[in-house]
Amino acid sequence: MNGTHVPLQLLTVFVAVAEHASFSKASRKLGVGKGTVSRSIAQLEDLLGTELIHRTNRSVALSTAGTALFERTGPHVQALQRAVVDLPERDETPSGVLRIAAPMDVGIFVLEPMVAAFARRYPAVRFDIRLMAGRTDLVKEGYDLALRVATGPIKDPSLTVRKLGTLPAAFYAAPSYLARRGRPRAVGDDRHTWVMRDVALRLLHLRHDAAQIIVDDFLLARDLIRDGIGVGPLPTLAARPYEDEGLLEPLTLQGLGPMAADLVLVYPSSRQTAKKVTAFRDFAVEACRRSLR
Repeated sequence: MNGTHVPLQLLTVFVAVAEHASFSKASRKLGVGKGTVSRSIAQLEDLLGTELIHRTNRSVALSTAGTALFERTGPHVQALQRAVVDLPERDETPSGVLRIAAPMDVGIFVLEPMVAAFARRYPAVRFDIRLMAGRTDLVKEGYDLALRVATGPIKDPSLTVRKLGTLPAAFYAAPSYLARRGRPRAVGDDRHTWVMRDVALRLLHLRHDAAQIIVDDFLLARDLIRDGIGVGPLPTLAARPYEDEGLLEPLTLQGLGPMAADLVLVYPSSRQTAKKVTAFRDFAVEACRRSLR
């Protein structure tokens, strides 16, 4: 074992497992998969030529060698981590590149004016924004934060979730559609063509076959409804400009109460939160407090 080079990354994983006596808890703390933790421990044991951790289905325990290694390296690894975390930020004001992910519709309705105002206040921050369908793995793909529309609790221990507000919604149709097809009485009325975003189906607890047209973007849904293709739910924030122009009309449907989904901001829990992230989080909370109920 003399002269063996042990990567600090492997020791960091080992110390996390030893501290928590759990591969799962160590993986959450480090923001990596449980398989990565397991492989790192196996690699460290191969390098040192000894078993460090006794594994069973229900528990994790240090071997004699593992206990000795933890006692000798644990304080040093922890001190290095604290030293990095406690480094003073280079600038007093937020700076650097802020990587943000969001759905296309949320990016246009909500994120665009927010970023414009934030950039004016903090010109040292640069942006790398990705608008996409579906959700991205923030930790794996290196995003600082994301905006999401949530129809229920986000149960992901690797993420910190901050509610920004609610997005009220209603059903809309174009006046031309109503003149041609009449008014629907209830959601799913088979005499009508229904245009639904997938998140609206989940919010309303509807089956996929309840709609003839399903999309993953409210911008597309809005334009299809505006063009008289069908009837469907839209966030009032997105529909209001067309409603003001007389291109969309809100509908009252039987048995349907107020509709709303949460707009949330999420960011990785495992990272030391940078000043640019906390500044944008606080700015977003204040901006949405003014614009969303």
